[in-house]
Amino acid sequence: MKVAILKYNAGNVRSVDCALKRLGVETLITADEALLRSADKVIFPGVGEAGTTMEYLRTSGLDKLIKSLRQPVLGICLGMQLMCRYSEEGETDCLDIFGADVRRFIPQKHEDKVPHMGWNTIRNVNCRLFDKFGYEEYVYFVHSFYVPVCEFTVAETGYIHPFSAALHKDNFYAVQFHPEKSGEVGERILKNFLAL
Repeated sequence: MKVAILKYNAGNVRSVDCALKRLGVETLITADEALLRSADKVIFPGVGEAGTTMEYLRTSGLDKLIKSLRQPVLGICLGMQLMCRYSEEGETDCLDIFGADVRRFIPQKHEDKVPHMGWNTIRNVNCRLFDKFGYEEYVYFVHSFYVPVCEFTVAETGYIHPFSAALHKDNFYAVQFHPEKSGEVGERILKNFLAL
């Protein structure tokens, strides 16, 4: 199986690569169109800021390429947010794969800290990414922006209010948390993605 990790200006590429290597999967880290199109699976990781990242994706033509991929694609963290329609971070028009908007967390009380950082549970799972999952499984989050629960939501988490922990539409899957930093649970999610 050929697994490609999208190489661009805002990815946590190495940690995703290491997580897949632990599963015995060799990856190709690339921005090459032919290599991405020929891969069996594509992973779109992300750590960074929406506006400058989308500008880079448009300038390089990766925006159109990502949207045109037909194999299973997994967006992680910023990768998930960039797959949405619009982000309040930098008032950014994104890829519009998921017709949902990305909102900024606004603390409601003193103990609400932003970014939402650390371990939290995912629930109401409804997607093959979460095969063999229990009621509430813990995964690792680091984010200041979120996608509200919407028609594409296939897992939820609560912080300040409920939000989308994962999205799915056609061949596109996305998670707000970091499976590569989520221990055994994260490994299970990556395995389920590879098995799609």
